[in-house]
Amino acid sequence: MPFSSLAAGGLGAITYGPADRVASLCVLVDVTEGVEELFSLALLNGGIGTRVAAGRPKQFIVVNGIPILVYSLVAADSVDSISQIVLNYPPGWRQDVEKIVTDYAIKTPITYVEAGSSRHESVGRMLPFVDNEHVIIHESARPLVTAADFQRIIRHEHPDVSFMLEIPFTVAPVDPATGRVTGSLDRDTLRNVQLPQKFAKSTLVTAHAYASQMGVAFTEDATLCAVAGFDVRFIDGSDRNFKVTTRVDIQLAGYLLGNEANDE
Repeated sequence: MPFSSLAAGGLGAITYGPADRVASLCVLVDVTEGVEELFSLALLNGGIGTRVAAGRPKQFIVVNGIPILVYSLVAADSVDSISQIVLNYPPGWRQDVEKIVTDYAIKTPITYVEAGSSRHESVGRMLPFVDNEHVIIHESARPLVTAADFQRIIRHEHPDVSFMLEIPFTVAPVDPATGRVTGSLDRDTLRNVQLPQKFAKSTLVTAHAYASQMGVAFTEDATLCAVAGFDVRFIDGSDRNFKVTTRVDIQLAGYLLGNEANDE
């Protein structure tokens, strides 16, 4: 569905997904051969957007007439392999998130979880509510994700995979306390970590248990799982799939999303 044709429907009730669609997915799970695996999407949506300074969480900012959160929801909602969305929300904002889900008639069943104080904690809080054995992690602050992006990572043969992007500039290790440059890094062996990512649920559960035991927290899950000893792979991402962090990012996202709507 083109984003230009989306409009708040004012349905008046939360739509968690038609019962007959859920039942048909359950039948698919019972078949043992040649059936596409089902995924739960853990959609991180709990940030408060302090760097955007918009007076409200950035996922509620309207871009081209549509809240940022909606773009990821609609992309995921069109992927049949995603049979559940676990959606978190900033404390105090659940009703606002539920209203968006209702107004844009998201069909995929939704489970709501209050966000933690960090991204790491938020993922840990969401895992117990994941129904499927395979998990995709994405964040609503990346509104240029497409259904094709989700499908591409789902089709990858490895169970633990992340989109990543080459780094086109030089990075250096430094000591922030002293202002000293402490060495050099080979950017050919570095990647900009992107989302979405996919993992076996058991991988994430074990990796988060490892982090808890070690008393460490991570800013994303591909490196967490790798450090915890799992074989994590990457595939090349797109420079369009950036994270909206600043006001300039919002303007750029609006321009790119507007062009996509015009192309359709």
